[in-house]
Amino acid sequence: MAIKIRDEDALSYHEKDQPGKIEVVPSKVLNTQYDLALAYSPGVAVPCLAIEKNIEDVYRYTSKGNLVGVITNGTAVLGLGDIGPEASKPVMEGKGVLFKKFAGIDVFDIEINEKDPKKFIEIVKSLEPTFGGINLEDIKAPECFEIETELKEQLNIPVMHDDQHGTAIISAAALLNALEITNKKIEEITIVVNGAGAAAIACSSIYISLGAKRENIIMCDSKGVIRADRDYLAESKKAFATDKNVNTLQEALVGADFFLGLSVADILTGDDLKTMADNPIVFALANPDPEIAWDKAIESRKDIIMATGRSDHPNQVNNVLGFPYIFRGALDVHAKEINEEMKLAAVKAIAELAKEPVPEIVIKAYSANEMKFGVNYLIPKPLDPRLITSISPAVARAAIETGVARKVITDWSQYAVDLQKRLGIDQKMMSHIISRAKKDPKRVVFAEATNPKILMAAQTIYEDGIGKPILLGKKEIINAHVKEYHLDLGNCVIIDPYEEEEKIEKYAQYLYEKRKRKGMTLYEAKKRMQDRNYFGSMMVEMGEADAFISGLTKDYPKTIKPALQVIGTAPNVKKVAGMYIITNKKGTFFFADTTVNLNPTAEEMVEIVRMTAKAVRYLDHEPRVAVLSYSNFGSSKGAIPEKAAKTVEIIKKNYPKIIIDGDIQANVALNPEIQQENYPFSALAKEGANTLIFPDLASGNIAYKLLTSIGGADSLGPILLGMDKPVHILQLASTVRDIINMTALAVVDAQLHEQLRKKND
Repeated sequence: MAIKIRDEDALSYHEKDQPGKIEVVPSKVLNTQYDLALAYSPGVAVPCLAIEKNIEDVYRYTSKGNLVGVITNGTAVLGLGDIGPEASKPVMEGKGVLFKKFAGIDVFDIEINEKDPKKFIEIVKSLEPTFGGINLEDIKAPECFEIETELKEQLNIPVMHDDQHGTAIISAAALLNALEITNKKIEEITIVVNGAGAAAIACSSIYISLGAKRENIIMCDSKGVIRADRDYLAESKKAFATDKNVNTLQEALVGADFFLGLSVADILTGDDLKTMADNPIVFALANPDPEIAWDKAIESRKDIIMATGRSDHPNQVNNVLGFPYIFRGALDVHAKEINEEMKLAAVKAIAELAKEPVPEIVIKAYSANEMKFGVNYLIPKPLDPRLITSISPAVARAAIETGVARKVITDWSQYAVDLQKRLGIDQKMMSHIISRAKKDPKRVVFAEATNPKILMAAQTIYEDGIGKPILLGKKEIINAHVKEYHLDLGNCVIIDPYEEEEKIEKYAQYLYEKRKRKGMTLYEAKKRMQDRNYFGSMMVEMGEADAFISGLTKDYPKTIKPALQVIGTAPNVKKVAGMYIITNKKGTFFFADTTVNLNPTAEEMVEIVRMTAKAVRYLDHEPRVAVLSYSNFGSSKGAIPEKAAKTVEIIKKNYPKIIIDGDIQANVALNPEIQQENYPFSALAKEGANTLIFPDLASGNIAYKLLTSIGGADSLGPILLGMDKPVHILQLASTVRDIINMTALAVVDAQLHEQLRKKND
């Protein structure tokens, strides 16, 4: 369904709080006179002189390397036409928002009151020292061709007119995948293009770069087919003038394989489409209304593959899939230009990404039941978080390989991490955990393998060498999902517990012996072994698997109980605990206990602290532990401050190597400046806490859920601490990526258990 926008809502949105959609925010601290002296006078003179000596240092000491100029003269704004530079500013600000949101790129929008191409070129050329790249926007044809060509020749930074190349790149990716689905070859298809503006010319040109034959393209404008014998053809149209004996759009469509519309609404009918070849590909990209409505096109041809520019239909050709990530890759290697090879690299990266399993977060964002490569999913969705790590590296590589990069990237894995961090996604720790898992992948048993998310995750886990999945569930259901979602599970082991009578007898006897004096009969033990949570836990207990993962479809208590009964706690551990890893722009933090213990005593909290500190250390972070309260070092009385203080006292006495303090309020624990000013004696005053121990389950659970819901933080967990063997419980709403990350943690946990076992042996 199309989103309905009221005029007053749009005006209020742009006016409220502060007018416009963008602002300049300092990237450095400016709290003291010393800060001001560094930022401006006299400190600023130092980088100025450094840049004077070496002009390339402008990328080191200024924002140039992450700054794009979005520049227009307002002569071809959206579908509004020549509305002038001032009226174009909301659109340019919007473009800046998209650059920042999707690629972490800062933008100055510049609206120039100049229609003369030569004068416009001179103005933009003079701005080169300011920007790392220039995004030309909403400039009418044919002037836009001259402007872009001249600026690309005269400037030493990337220049791209997105109205041309953005649409070309995205539609080309969609076309490649449509051709794959229809089993057609680009060099053999006939193409009809309706519209001969900047985007149409750029699209046709990039199709030729991909292998289309120029003689197989028929281009139409408002006067009909652009023929070679027509008088007074613009230079941009001459390249696509045809010698074929066709005069109208309808004549051109007969037998055509592909129609590209960049023109006006409702110019096509269902009868027109019926004259096209089998399995016709129709990209009707006029906005807001396409050349033919989606439902009419689908009704006219059951074998059609359809795309539009609209978000309320499948296969939206949206420039936001391209320009943020193309500029990101170009900026990151200080490219001198965006060349044809870089554009083609973006095309292929977008096309390939559409064939990968779609993250759950994307499916939820679009309220879809499923998304998978096919007729209705040719290209990724704009909110797919993988776009930046797919397109930008491809563009950067192409720039390096074609010699237009001034900076070379060698560590591509780290580059992917850096790209995510630009968007506030700190994957450094997780990437390290995955790398550790790959060095010695372990057998991980999944209790809920009839769930498609588990199977999608298992494919990646297997293919990437993170672990060796063992899938529990009915084989016919698993195989049906494998077929439906086009999965390849390789050599993953599939086990249906109901078919394992011998194992069930063996496992039941073991469980009975372990729990017969706790009220369990042999009959009950056999019955429970048909439950996949019990069966999977027993596989780990018997050494037939190395780690166990469950919880995607069942409540936490129902999932953890079988593991506790079968595997139990580690030696000298009386109670298990749950820990979440919380990440945001400020860093990585560890929260415990957030899932298990309702109201632990001070002695039990000591155990939670000890287990949490050990886990944090194993995750390559030095734990700085705050035992939280509503009080700061006895400033308020009550059971919680007293419990927190007692916990800290015991830890400092028995485990002096752990950096810990409390009772302490959460905001104070995280802010070393407050502590240095008011509580300089605190063990956390130097760097602040990174590990937070909550006084009860309610406060911990509420805190992490608030942070992830409205605080902009990402979470991973819960990580179960204190089990004798690796057991990890998923959240009910876990995504495929969450499952993969949790599996990597489980594998690393299994590696640790193996090391400890060998050490003890």
